[in-house]
Amino acid sequence: MRLQEKVAIVTGGSQGIGKGIARTFGKEGAKVIVADINEELGRECVQELQNNDVDAFFHPTDVSDEASVMELVKVVSDNYGGIDILVNNAAINFRKAVHETSLEEWNQLLGINLTGPFLCSKYVLPLMQKRGGGSIINIASWHAEKTITRLAAYASAKGGITALTRQMALDYGADQIRVNAVGPSTVDTPLLQKTFESLDDPDEAFKQTLDYQPMGRIGTTEDIANACLFLASDESTYVSGQTLMVDGGAINKIARPLMFD
Repeated sequence: MRLQEKVAIVTGGSQGIGKGIARTFGKEGAKVIVADINEELGRECVQELQNNDVDAFFHPTDVSDEASVMELVKVVSDNYGGIDILVNNAAINFRKAVHETSLEEWNQLLGINLTGPFLCSKYVLPLMQKRGGGSIINIASWHAEKTITRLAAYASAKGGITALTRQMALDYGADQIRVNAVGPSTVDTPLLQKTFESLDDPDEAFKQTLDYQPMGRIGTTEDIANACLFLASDESTYVSGQTLMVDGGAINKIARPLMFD
């Protein structure tokens, strides 16, 4: 097993990409801590992991709140003696241009999507330093580099994530702490379904989205989880400061689905 006895925190691990990562890490022998603000889904996820003989537990966490993050890290450290892997996955999204976005909305999204990874990393890093190394994986997005209309806050936060990834890789490389990002494009998750449902013609939006994919399909949570597994494992011991795009080649296209203009 590629993560045997490794201790891994997955934020936003109760559903979607986070749940896929938690499952994959668990199958590879990791002890998985699902940190999420949604207690019901978080506990369901952990029960599923435990039913598959994964050493896992749930801890309610608001990644935008410093005290909540500090408590999470303390609980994990007290239970397992340290942390080997941190996946900063928790995120929210909404579609609004700058003039449509309230300061409250802006602060809430950046609090979860960008300040969250900062806070989680801030309190996990000292434990990784004591451990002699570790791997931090930030879930970014293709929207950090190429986006669609009316994603001002989300694209800004994801751009910040890739910059933070590069900076932390420089600052903690001597501690044998690798920091990388994974950039998904369109992935089949509850959040994606919610996005389609918010449009006037969900079926047409899905068709256009599918037509946009060079490989003829949208991504799965397993696609993203497998990329994270590589970055968490010893197979990537000389990979740091990188953003691995897991997008089926979509970032190379110029045209985009019209339904999102």
